[in-house]
Amino acid sequence: MRTVNEVGKLTGVSVRTLHHYDAIGLLKPTEITEAGYRLYDDAALARLQSILLFRELQFPLKEIRAILDSPDFDAGEALGQQIRLLELRRKHLDELIAFAREIQKGGMDKMSFQAFQKDEIEQYEEEVRERWGSTRAYGEYEQKTKGKTKEELDMTGEKLMALLAEIGGLRVSSPDEATVQKKIGELQAFITEHYYTCTDEILKGLGEMYVCDERMKRNIDRAGGDGTAEFVRQAVAVYCKARE
Repeated sequence: MRTVNEVGKLTGVSVRTLHHYDAIGLLKPTEITEAGYRLYDDAALARLQSILLFRELQFPLKEIRAILDSPDFDAGEALGQQIRLLELRRKHLDELIAFAREIQKGGMDKMSFQAFQKDEIEQYEEEVRERWGSTRAYGEYEQKTKGKTKEELDMTGEKLMALLAEIGGLRVSSPDEATVQKKIGELQAFITEHYYTCTDEILKGLGEMYVCDERMKRNIDRAGGDGTAEFVRQAVAVYCKARE
């Protein structure tokens, strides 16, 4: 675990920025001590790394959060997309440098605007946004949370975690038992009410993310007991399969 000051020194991100990322829900600390100190583990640092790469690519913070919180977000695929965008930007920069040198050699009379075109970059950026469905989902989330205070948003998050813990309390049962499946239905309804329309497809993606995202898995298991995240994933899979 690293303190917010240690993370700042390691990454070059200011403490103030890290506090802001926490406030907007982009990067929550792994733990907060009784004394109020924020602590970050390796999973949190990995998320910060993704955030910084997207920031280098000039993605707005709200879009970065939408991408990273997408139900089917895949860090490996996203990294490949980031690399491709960085390559496109490098190509664009090389073309601008070459054009500027031509002007330097030939004089200011040279007229060409081809080097300023960014269509290829913009098209690929849009493909990244569409891949993670960030525009629609985040737009709906923005509407549902508009005007709410940080305390209200935190309370909603605590209620969601409590619901996941209740499902974890049923893990001595089979994932397909009626009581468990009823709770999964409540989970889906809760997400739809407080965050965004949780379709069966999105719910299934969330179930996978609860296990694949180490930080989320740890928080869920901490709330409901070891194995809760995996049990929720299995129960969600059964729920969605039955509704196909």
